Amino acid sequence: MRQFLKFTLATIVGVFLASILSMFILFGIAGAIGSSSEKVTEVSENSVYQLDLEGTLVDRSEENPFSGAFAEALGQDEQKVIGLDDVLANIQKAKKNENIKGIYLKGGMLMGGFASIKEIRDALVDFKKSGKFVVAYADNYMQKNYYLATVADKILINPQGMVELKGLSAELMFFKNTLDKLGIEMQVVKVGTYKSAVEPYINTKMSDANREQVSIFLGSIWKNMVGEISKSRKISPENLNLYADEMMMFQPTEKSKQYNLVDSLVFADEVDSIIGKYTKDFKIVKHNDMCNVPEDVKFEKDKVGIIYAVGGIDSGDSEGINSEKLVETINEVTNDSSVKAVVFRVSSPGGSAYGSEQIWRALTLLKAKKPLIVSMGDYAASGGYYISCMADKIVAQPTTITGSIGIFGLIPNMEGLNNKLGFTYDGVKTNKMGDAISVNRKFTPEERDLMQNYVNRGYELFVKRCADGRKKTPDQIKAIAEGRVWTGEDALKIGLVDKIGGMDLALKLAVEKAKLKTYMIKDFPVKEDFFTKLMKDFDTSLETRILKSQLGDDYKLLKKAQELKQLSGIQARMPFDFEIK
Repeated sequence: MRQFLKFTLATIVGVFLASILSMFILFGIAGAIGSSSEKVTEVSENSVYQLDLEGTLVDRSEENPFSGAFAEALGQDEQKVIGLDDVLANIQKAKKNENIKGIYLKGGMLMGGFASIKEIRDALVDFKKSGKFVVAYADNYMQKNYYLATVADKILINPQGMVELKGLSAELMFFKNTLDKLGIEMQVVKVGTYKSAVEPYINTKMSDANREQVSIFLGSIWKNMVGEISKSRKISPENLNLYADEMMMFQPTEKSKQYNLVDSLVFADEVDSIIGKYTKDFKIVKHNDMCNVPEDVKFEKDKVGIIYAVGGIDSGDSEGINSEKLVETINEVTNDSSVKAVVFRVSSPGGSAYGSEQIWRALTLLKAKKPLIVSMGDYAASGGYYISCMADKIVAQPTTITGSIGIFGLIPNMEGLNNKLGFTYDGVKTNKMGDAISVNRKFTPEERDLMQNYVNRGYELFVKRCADGRKKTPDQIKAIAEGRVWTGEDALKIGLVDKIGGMDLALKLAVEKAKLKTYMIKDFPVKEDFFTKLMKDFDTSLETRILKSQLGDDYKLLKKAQELKQLSGIQARMPFDFEIK
């Protein structure tokens, strides 16, 4: 009895101490927030907007309880995330504000997709039309960041710095040998010669079809980047490619100036004097402060809604698209009489075919009531294209990855692993197919035929949705489908998209189609307030932080395994999963 009371008391004390510790952590977070509470920013005369090119670029900013405040409370480094929506809004505010004289692009490593980086670059090109200046400085320029910086009037670099200009590459990881060692066979049913999402599980290298499509779209992205750098820096595309072949990153920094890739070699403490040549006695307005500069917007009863669809569709990722919740949001917008037109922002590699169909249905009902324009981000492929195809108009960047009209199913056969571990299975069934599609054995020929027919029906439905939405015949869609991926530039030529541009063009088209004279923009879904997100994400964010700190780069492998575990039903997903470097 004494032992029981002893352990019970110890448990109670442990729970009490854990609760107190949690309260201290939460108070610490609240204190960190309170100490850095944001107020409305008043812009002084001769100000310069400083945009730090650092962190991860996402389509839409959100208040993350664990970015700054949590890191400060626990003494950890902040994981910087910057919203494309905030960047574009700030550039527009800087253009209109007479006290802002220019923009300073302060170098770092901004991780984002090519289409998103281009959208910022286009906004800076537009900013310069106001007659204001842009100056860029970095110790080292990574390739995407250099592409962005070439919009500047002056590109400055540390005398010992590097300019990464080397061309693009794409590498795909294959798991077949690992699965063979484990005794796991991935059984695949798919439609589409180019539908290569399953290749890492059944091959040890890229198929010819996949290599072909990756080579083409990689070349298209590079050509666009080189073309814009060439125009800004007045260097021929031929010379830029020659410089890239020299691997400029490891060439003397003076050579970058000699080739006109940069304008001046200076130290960080010399940047102020150069900016001072454009505007004297200037004051810096940093990005977070610029976000708190009030927008010159009047209240209008008519709204243009922007619905965000970002991430994998029903992939189990908390940051991805939950089809059920997105449908609820779409229905809310459909029934909101103040919303006269909608821009649907899609940045998704696809996912569940079933989830894609539900989103397609909700958007079709919305389109019946009000104009619907799709703005494609970095990716709008497979399921991402499925949920875009019904729009009145589709706008994409030339470097957007889209298309990939095809689907697949992936069922593991664990028989080999079971044998290695000594597991055996036995059971009974009432009907012939009672134990069909078991993961503990190979498909029977009949089961494979059933699965293939199931996938074929899904593909035909996907094709029909695209044909109806794009006003083409199913055969016309099939000629450009087969799971093939296209850049926005090439998708325009074959009729998968209508216009090349960003969110600004999509908004313009929506306003024109709705014949609006005045309007306000309203984002959907509504962003969660800080404490709602704090309570919702506390456990998952803490777990993620611990795993990342322990696993480092290997965290990506764990995440990939978790995504594979979440796959259910047939998938409309991009035919590969790699990072373009």
